[in-house]
Amino acid sequence: MRTQVPGRIGGRGDAAAVRHQFERDAIWSRMVAPGDRLPAVPVVEVDLGPIHLDRMRQTGPVVLVFFHHATSAPCLAALRRYATTLAPALDDLGAHLLAVSPQERGRLESLKFRLGADMFVTSDPRHTLIDALNIGFTSPAAAGVLGTGRTVLPFPAVVVADRRGVVRLVDVSAERTPAATITQAVRTIQGGPSRTGGLSRIR
Repeated sequence: MRTQVPGRIGGRGDAAAVRHQFERDAIWSRMVAPGDRLPAVPVVEVDLGPIHLDRMRQTGPVVLVFFHHATSAPCLAALRRYATTLAPALDDLGAHLLAVSPQERGRLESLKFRLGADMFVTSDPRHTLIDALNIGFTSPAAAGVLGTGRTVLPFPAVVVADRRGVVRLVDVSAERTPAATITQAVRTIQGGPSRTGGLSRIR
């Protein structure tokens, strides 16, 4: 049974509520964790069409940033920060940055233009990837804005996988993962083989 979370998630004041929700429903134990495999499912890029993650990761580490939708102010603010601070660093490291939302593709097109960054903006309209990673929750208010007839949103999460498809970083944070944390995870990946475990946290 998927968790139902009322209201929005994405601000400093939400951090304690997110932690409480996770602890109460034992959500964290069911989520993707370091050492898991990146699911071999496609997402739809607003300009390029389907992107297959199992093929993309063969050319460089994959960084997935999950967000609600193009009209979410907290999500937009986080993506703008990543566009200026994270995207250039990951490009230098040969990693792929994907912003992933369950919103339908057409409603995300203007977002990519507004960000103006070297970032893939992608749709997971049937929340297949979100479900595979177990990072989704039900929000009845999302039905109208997503444009898919569905009500599943992702928690504010970042997932980093190496070229072998092994998840190396999972960070779920209402305050959003610092760009430096993500960049360091990718540098570690590029510097050597995967170690046992990894960084996994909720803040």
